[in-house]
Parts: sequence; C-alpha cells; structure tokens
Amino acid sequence: MTETTADGRDPIKVMVVDDHPMWRDAVARDLAESGFEVVATAGDGEQAVRRAKAAAPEVLVLDLNLPGKPGVQVCKEVVAANPALRVLVLSASGEHADVLEAVKSGATGYLLKSASTGELQDAVRRTAVGDPVFTPGLAGLVLGEYRRLASEPAPAPDTDEPKAPRLTDRETEVLRLVAKGLSYKQIAERLVISHRTVQNHVQNTLGKLQLHNRVELVRYAIERGLDDE
Repeated sequence: MTETTADGRDPIKVMVVDDHPMWRDAVARDLAESGFEVVATAGDGEQAVRRAKAAAPEVLVLDLNLPGKPGVQVCKEVVAANPALRVLVLSASGEHADVLEAVKSGATGYLLKSASTGELQDAVRRTAVGDPVFTPGLAGLVLGEYRRLASEPAPAPDTDEPKAPRLTDRETEVLRLVAKGLSYKQIAERLVISHRTVQNHVQNTLGKLQLHNRVELVRYAIERGLDDE
C-alpha cells in the first residue's frame, strides 16, 4: 500500500540519518515497506547535510549522536538550506536539554527510539504535513519552555524595525488554534475548511512573519498571548 500525505501526494520522501548501520537500515527498510520513499540514508553529520541537499527529502529522520557533526548542527544547516524540510529527531535520549536544543535548532518533532514501528510511521506522516510530534510528556516540556521564554523581558524596541505585518482575521484565527496545539486536521474541522486551506494560511503567515517553521510560529503566538484567547 502506498503511503500518501493528507493532500493526496504520494509517496512521502524520507531520509534516515543514524550512525549505527543496522539501526539505520532497519528504520529505512520499515519505512520503505510501509510505502514511504526512502530517498537517501547517511551515517555521519557531514554526509547527512550533503545528501539532504542532493536528495531533497520531505522528512529527515535524524539521530542526534552523530560523528563529525552533531545532529543539532545538521538540523540547523539542512533547515536553513531548505525551510520546507521537516526534521523528526529519533533519539535514544529523553534528556530535556537535548529535546529543547533539537527544537530550537528547527526540528518539528522528537521521538524516542523506544517508539514502535507504527508510532514512527505515524510520526513521519504527521511531520510531513507540519504537525509537531513529540513522545508523550515532551510536548508539555517544549510548550512550557516557550512560555518561559515568552515571559522574559522583551528587548528594547528598534526604532528602525519595520512594523509587524498585518495578518488577516482568518490567518490570526488559524494561528491561535496552532498555538493551542491543534493539528491541521483538527483546525480544518473546527473552521470547516479544507486541510490544504489551513496549510496555505500557515504558509502565508510564515512568509509574512519571516518565520521558518511551525515551532517558531507557536512561539510567536504564545509571546502575543494568542493561545490564551
């Protein structure tokens, strides 16, 4: 059975990065057998950055502990090179510092290696459409960190800084629901619009605010109190 994304495109292009050959091959094989298109694999950081640029995956399944270049640096570089790329960290570490560092580097989600094959497949599907995916217990940690950062004093305003871009009422509405943690599917159902329309609103909002991913969007919304409305 061929795996499809929510908007009907198929298959989802995935790249797997891990320095343990047996683990890397097993994950790649499981995903390929489930209908995902594994376009590349890599075993170290430098190779990961190089192959990600060449293979253009939609989702990068990334281990943090890599030789040559750490996973968080790989994440920063590949997302900077292609902001549309989603990164799902698949790590043995559940340390809070590792999770927060990965998210701040641009990862869309964070899954522990203790996850089942089915959980990984679901995480890749959700990551592909921009939903943040975290091992249970970690989502609250990330949201709590954003709240802490948002509560810190804002830097002095720059008089040369342009005014904040104006969002439409619908874009603001979608942004508020994103900040509350709803998935694109849930937002579409709540607003009685299509999944694709929700994605378009999010992409337009990202462009207007000059943000790179949904994680940054959530922080922006929390800083402005939209999640409490």
